[in-house]
Amino acid sequence: MKMDSDLLNSPAVGLGEEEEADTNDWKLPLAFMKKRHSEKIEGSKALAQSWRMKDRMKTVSVALVLCLNVGVDPPDVVKTSPCARLECWIDPLSMSPQKALETIGANLQKQYENWQPRARYKQSLDPTVDEVKKLCTSLRRNAKEERVLFHYNGHGVPRPTVNGEIWVFNKNYTQYIPLSIYDLQTWMGSPSIFVYDCSNAGIIVKSFKQFALQREQELEVAAINPSHPLAQMPLPPSMKNCIQLAACEASELLPMNPDLPADLFTSCLTTPIKIALRWFCMQKSAKLVPGVTLDLIEKIPGRLNDRRTPLGELNWIFTAITDTIAWNVLPRDLFQKLFRQDLLVASLFRNFLLAERIMRSYNCTPVSSPRLPPTYMHAMWQAWDLAVDICLSQLPTIIEEGTAFRHSPFFAEQLTAFQVWLTMGVENRNPPEQLPIVLQVLLSQVHRLRALDLLGRFLDLGPWAVSLALSVGIFPYVLKLLQSSARELRPLLVFIWAKILAVDSSCQADLVKDNGHKYFLSVLADSYMPAEHRTMAVFILAVIVNSYNTGQEACLQGNLIANCLEQLSDPHPLLRQWVAICLGRIWQNFDPARWCGVRDSAHEKLYSLLSDPIPEVRCAAVFALGTFVGNSAERTDHSTTIDHNVVMMLAQLINDGSPVVRKELVVALSHLVVQYESNFCTVALQFIEEEKNYTVPSPANSAEPGNLTPVRDSPAIPRLRSVNSYTNIRAATTARNLNKSLQNLNLNEEGGPAAFSPGNLSTSSSASSTLGSPDNDEYILSFETIDKMRRVSSYSSLNSLIGVSFNSVYTQIWRVLLHLAADPFPEVSDLAMKVLNSIAYKATMNARPQRILDSGSLTQSAPASPTSKGTHIHQAGGSPPMPSTSSSSLTNEVPKPPAREQQATRPPYTPTLGGQAPHSHQFPRTRKMFDKGPEQAAEDGDEPGGHRNYISPSLQTGLCDWSAKYFAQPVMKIPEEHDVESQVRMERQWRFLRNTRVRRQSRGITQKGVSRLDDQIFINRNPGVPSVVKFHPYNTCIAVADKDSICFWDWEKGERLDYFYNGNPRYTRITAMEYLNGHDCSLLLTATDDGALRIWKNFADQKNPEMVTAWQGLSDMLPTTRGQPTTSSHSLARRVSIYLDRSKQGGAGMVVDWEQETGLLMTSGDVRVVRIWDIDREMKVQDIPTGADSCVTSLSCDSQRSLIVAGLGDGSVRVFDRRMGPNECRVMTYREHGAWVVKAHIQKETDGHIISVSVNGDVRFFEPRTPDSINVLQTVKGLTALDIHPQANLFACGSMNQFIAVYNSNGDVISNIKYYDGFMGQRIGAISCLAFHPHWPHLAVGSNDYYMSIYSAEKRLR
Repeated sequence: MKMDSDLLNSPAVGLGEEEEADTNDWKLPLAFMKKRHSEKIEGSKALAQSWRMKDRMKTVSVALVLCLNVGVDPPDVVKTSPCARLECWIDPLSMSPQKALETIGANLQKQYENWQPRARYKQSLDPTVDEVKKLCTSLRRNAKEERVLFHYNGHGVPRPTVNGEIWVFNKNYTQYIPLSIYDLQTWMGSPSIFVYDCSNAGIIVKSFKQFALQREQELEVAAINPSHPLAQMPLPPSMKNCIQLAACEASELLPMNPDLPADLFTSCLTTPIKIALRWFCMQKSAKLVPGVTLDLIEKIPGRLNDRRTPLGELNWIFTAITDTIAWNVLPRDLFQKLFRQDLLVASLFRNFLLAERIMRSYNCTPVSSPRLPPTYMHAMWQAWDLAVDICLSQLPTIIEEGTAFRHSPFFAEQLTAFQVWLTMGVENRNPPEQLPIVLQVLLSQVHRLRALDLLGRFLDLGPWAVSLALSVGIFPYVLKLLQSSARELRPLLVFIWAKILAVDSSCQADLVKDNGHKYFLSVLADSYMPAEHRTMAVFILAVIVNSYNTGQEACLQGNLIANCLEQLSDPHPLLRQWVAICLGRIWQNFDPARWCGVRDSAHEKLYSLLSDPIPEVRCAAVFALGTFVGNSAERTDHSTTIDHNVVMMLAQLINDGSPVVRKELVVALSHLVVQYESNFCTVALQFIEEEKNYTVPSPANSAEPGNLTPVRDSPAIPRLRSVNSYTNIRAATTARNLNKSLQNLNLNEEGGPAAFSPGNLSTSSSASSTLGSPDNDEYILSFETIDKMRRVSSYSSLNSLIGVSFNSVYTQIWRVLLHLAADPFPEVSDLAMKVLNSIAYKATMNARPQRILDSGSLTQSAPASPTSKGTHIHQAGGSPPMPSTSSSSLTNEVPKPPAREQQATRPPYTPTLGGQAPHSHQFPRTRKMFDKGPEQAAEDGDEPGGHRNYISPSLQTGLCDWSAKYFAQPVMKIPEEHDVESQVRMERQWRFLRNTRVRRQSRGITQKGVSRLDDQIFINRNPGVPSVVKFHPYNTCIAVADKDSICFWDWEKGERLDYFYNGNPRYTRITAMEYLNGHDCSLLLTATDDGALRIWKNFADQKNPEMVTAWQGLSDMLPTTRGQPTTSSHSLARRVSIYLDRSKQGGAGMVVDWEQETGLLMTSGDVRVVRIWDIDREMKVQDIPTGADSCVTSLSCDSQRSLIVAGLGDGSVRVFDRRMGPNECRVMTYREHGAWVVKAHIQKETDGHIISVSVNGDVRFFEPRTPDSINVLQTVKGLTALDIHPQANLFACGSMNQFIAVYNSNGDVISNIKYYDGFMGQRIGAISCLAFHPHWPHLAVGSNDYYMSIYSAEKRLR
């Protein structure tokens, strides 16, 4: 026997070895670590999107009230001389007073029209109270619910009073008349905006608020007390929606500086650029810009709304800067209300920020309501000053010499600042200040490409970034850009829209309304586009058609289906996945699209994706075919045929390796069930009847423990055994405290020789459990009933009983659903249980009325035996054949078909035909559901109100929403595991260093040679009888499986780390375990003898163990036919074989071997094939026929040589080369053993030998290329377990005769272990399992007395 070099073939001990081994660990692929394994398959919680303006408003009417009384100064203002005179840039003294008043009014209107050209303007010049009233009420009447603006210039009247009045005139201008703000509020109504340009304007704002409050109180009084006099009056409008802008605080006077206009506040609000430039020239710093005078400023070329001209560019920069200041300083909701809801209000508030800056420099503080935080010192103003400086410095040469205008670098610089924020910033930080500027830049073709690129990178930071961008107001801009034909924008726009729709799918309507979908249809159809951009385009289209009829119609006309079908075979998996989802969504409840699909044979083209290597793609294809079938329009023969073909194709995925796919399959089949409900009800009734009548005689003497003869099972009479509902224990799967209750359930097994095979078990409904699952009570069909139906239907001669219809599509789909209801992955089986129970419920409800009288014809049956776990009163078996009879399964007292079987311990009592079993008729079969007394049969119309409908047409798995999360999460960010600085990476590095250390140190010991192996380093009593034991390759953890639970021990500290239930049904047991990813984040694989594989994570640490995935590794496990030796019946081999039969519960169960480096899992057992699963694809890649008529008992593979060695129950050892076809892959068969092979092992070196051993104790060494053994050693008799140390030239044998012998490769016994240390030297029990550590010289032994011990080489070696 050769010394095995280190598993990872690192060079002999020497320099650089540590690094070498590390690189090998880094190269090993990881299994089951994809997103679908680590996170729940569901969409992200939708963020409440506040960006969409619920109430977009327009200011439709404007009242301009000017009280100037030109030439007469009001009594309470003492003006300086000279004094500020200009009103609306006109000197009122330069013309006659009346003309001046009219010109100023006309000018003010023009200035406002620049901002809102479409509003109705009404001027009221030097008015009376009545004129103001008439003006305001008429404007409000016309505006209805829209906003009205009231502009008040009070430069020719006294200041506002503390009582809340402003002044107007009497008819013949001899008196100033007060006008109460309260009245103004009443006339103006709400929503309104008020602008006050007068001294002490802050007083008006205060009074306004007090009056508004008074109104609210009046409204409340009127609401509470209708008889109150206030309630009789017309209700005053609420003033909540009113906005006010005032020129100064309550105690301040307007500036009178002659260089400034008298209406400085109005100028700032309506002609911001003009006043900003003048103010700039009046500052000391303006001297730095030579040659610029106030006259020159008047001559700046260009128009405000033309961004290519100097004036237009300044205006554009001003808008960007004020918008940015507001966005950075204001709370989001206030920003939305003031800067995004109404164009005129937004302009006024942007300009108000300028007013604050300019007027504060003259000791005036403009006031607003709602109040804004001060912004006059904001850093962005410096950027404005620089832009003005750069523009003005060019003016003299432009005007005098006509040189070309150089555009401002402002936008390019701000984009650079944004880029710096994106590349340099940390994760958690304030949002970038420049976001509103990026928005403005989208308007310019020069910077558009760069701006879109940066915007995309920003949106990629996650949903929060998308929400921010939407709240800034990006939406209309990117919507408008979809009309652009520039090809270079396509990838950027597609990326941006994918990000937006992944966060807020409600934009589908806007896209269709603006024909945006056509843009993405053309991107999808463009074969020159890279696959990732087409993927985003198809994702966007999938959102557009998602449950949105208008979108479905628009995309159908845009030829979406043909486009998608062309891309189904694209090499890019994400594209294939989304194309399928998109197809599934376009014909979901939309018949025209389905027929279009039929014409293009869409369903047949989708079939190819059902065998796609990527599980998510298979899943998407199942989704698409499911919605294809699930269309609720009228059915024709043609469409029914198509439906049948589709579901029969889908049914082939019943044993897919990925639970995600099988869950989607249940949903797809449920669509068919909903469509053809009545057909399924008929099938359900037939199955229920059949299951009820399928009684089985009790096997004789089965209760005698002494009778060890293995009974040959004939398929017609399956052996029965009580089953504990999986659903029941399901609730407790994650809980840690279930040890006790589980032990009670598992350890008091019924007596009997347990010589039945897992392949043809039936189950009984009489095991009542201490654990309950919350939703179990409402099921009509319990887990056991369904499980029994499934197994009965698979091999009984039901065909003859039910007739031709038995093999109809509906029957086959019912069987598929029965199979899925017993799925090892809880979420799949729960879904399938829902579908089955929904139909069973409807079937039994519909069938009840006409059959309830039919109680004369009683079937013959035995009563269920009372179990120790609490029985229910109506546990009788004999009962009329009603569709919903009650039986005492775990689903206590819910109508459902009774399961008829005898339990091993049942008394041989059979009532005569027509006899009534005790208690059975006091309770109508529909008890609990209708909750009437025993003798009251429920009326048919008496539908149970509380009974939930199990399936609705909208049964969903969350796959699509989960897939959409990909687009919401960062795509460009380096994944954490690739980031050298990340914690994940550090932890992995630490683990790989630990692995290298373990390998190096253990090799040091094994190379010296191990001369003894009997130092007991661990002993403990395991909660269950150990059946499989497995060392973790690198840490000090050992996994010990009993029948259906797994216990983890730390063998160094001697403490129990974890114990949890594996979730396999009660009649199955764990027969194999493997550590996956042992070198890194370990997972545990458990295999049970019904062919199910389960993968667990988070065990043996402080978290709750979680099932990562589970699937049916081998379907159709056969009853064992163990090759019996020909010697006399009392021979040792016979006895061992019986012993193994008991310990392994019939055949070999399931055996597995795992290859980490290739990601392949070999499975076999009581079947005639070796099945190879590709874990990465989660699908079966190969079935190698064994060519033998007996079970496979041991598997070992060598990835270098692609060899698989199988030991079989008939004593043969077979070698397969998996690179060859199924007919020629068996390259060698050795038939030297006379009995059951306990272990076959191939050494993992280039010329490693095959070592095999049988129950007779003969160990044989084979060279794979020679037909005969090259060495034979005889070891212990009665061998029940054997393991071979991969490194240390050792093998250990465990015997049913209660001892362990350890041999070296020459066949010399180096240790013989018969007694436990300490413990008064208690004798070891019969050995049930043993295993070597892959590296250390440790041997773990489990025996039938529940003890688990570990032996090692002597201490001085370790």
